[in-house]
Amino acid sequence: MSAPYRSTPVFDEHTLPDALRRRHNTKTGVWGVVRVLEGRLKLTWLDPPSDVVLEEGGSGLLLPQQDHFVEPLGPMKMRVDFYDTLPDLKP
Repeated sequence: MSAPYRSTPVFDEHTLPDALRRRHNTKTGVWGVVRVLEGRLKLTWLDPPSDVVLEEGGSGLLLPQQDHFVEPLGPMKMRVDFYDTLPDLKP
């Protein structure tokens, strides 16, 4: 599995930036992986519209320029890893 070229800090339900809680996307050629380290998080993609609840240890793939946002579901910790190629999410 390729290593991320950058990762966000670990955020919890209090420190998660407002920018991640509302519509945003990754840049051209950048894939993101939302990783839930503790608790639960709702990841919503806007095109095509869908969402998933990620549990502790779970991850969600963000395609380049794919609009999305996240919502904490109670106490949680998460981060986003960024890749310049499609990451392999297999365990």
